[in-house]
Amino acid sequence: MRDTMQHPRPPISRLFAASGCLLAGAAVALSAYAAHGVDGDARARLSLAAAFAFGHGVALAALAGHTVRWLKTLGLAALLLGVVLFCGSLAGAVLRGWSTAAAPVGGMLLIGGWLVLAAHSLRR
Repeated sequence: MRDTMQHPRPPISRLFAASGCLLAGAAVALSAYAAHGVDGDARARLSLAAAFAFGHGVALAALAGHTVRWLKTLGLAALLLGVVLFCGSLAGAVLRGWSTAAAPVGGMLLIGGWLVLAAHSLRR
């Protein structure tokens, strides 16, 4: 069994894991609100934001791991920033009347983050 006192998780790994867990939890709440608090286009936007937040939250929590390599860190950072921009833009449009202008940037960061993580996986 691995002794976590001798091999503590680096702070950046803990940040990615905790952020992923928070995103997944927030996604459950957002999904519930989408199902019961709004209709039409608002429901569709919030449901999409919840699905992306949940999936990427789980991915961040699972992929954070114990090792920190620069390419993996870059990929995880892109996922975290991308999901915040994409989901935040969609949810902000419904809940606060904000623009969805950040959604495409967030989407591109998500795509890029997954491509970087694929490259990291091939390098190992």
